[in-house]
Amino acid sequence: MGTLIDIVQLDDCAVVRLNRPEKKNALNRLARRELLAALLSLRDRRAIILTGAGDSFCSGVDLKEVKTAADADVPPDPQSDWIEVLLAIREHPAVCIAAVNGFALGGGATLISVCDLAIAADEAEIGMPEIGFGVYPQFSGPGAQMQLTAKRAAWLILTAERVDGRTAEMWGMVNRSVPRAELMQVATSIGKKLGEYDAVALSESKHALDVVPASISDWRQAFVHGMSTNARIRAASDAQQEGFSRFASGLRNPGQGRLP
Repeated sequence: MGTLIDIVQLDDCAVVRLNRPEKKNALNRLARRELLAALLSLRDRRAIILTGAGDSFCSGVDLKEVKTAADADVPPDPQSDWIEVLLAIREHPAVCIAAVNGFALGGGATLISVCDLAIAADEAEIGMPEIGFGVYPQFSGPGAQMQLTAKRAAWLILTAERVDGRTAEMWGMVNRSVPRAELMQVATSIGKKLGEYDAVALSESKHALDVVPASISDWRQAFVHGMSTNARIRAASDAQQEGFSRFASGLRNPGQGRLP
């Protein structure tokens, strides 16, 4: 992999670390290209942990590079398009876990939104500074509005105030907040636990979480979709049959037990 994105393989889980700490892990064109390439190379993983080097998770897109490119009339680069990065995470077959180790500003907050799960350090600072530039946060704003209550999304968008990991957990932006020293241990434990589950079941379940209630809000249609999801899993994997056989035999299924 390149110099701006590090990958550590952990069996069926992988850690992807943004490695531009001197720039608060702001994603320039090269970093975005490398991140897209990393995600493509990890499509056989069952879980991906996304985190940042140093004291930052991600401070978003490199705005200095954006301004320089605009001033020089540099054409857009489809291979590093920010929307494509976000959708590559959202549509990835692996469960993507944000391990928010520090500053997550603007696009960094968007990365939290598009990941399936998120663990934050208590000391993390999550926010949307765009209003200070006279800008609506065109990516992190919609992410917050889709996932948070109206007043909480408005607070982030309109005040530019940052929230720490504990508040992010209380608001539902992240699943858990833990001391920074424990962050990677907890995130890795979750990733390894997910790695014990069937890849098809994880991917189909992730897709179902997107469809209900975003596209399906009727109860009957939701139940029918749930049944069709399991039918697709059965067609592509023996996991269900094996799981029920283990249960009938009194054996534990993979992943049972408490996380730290």
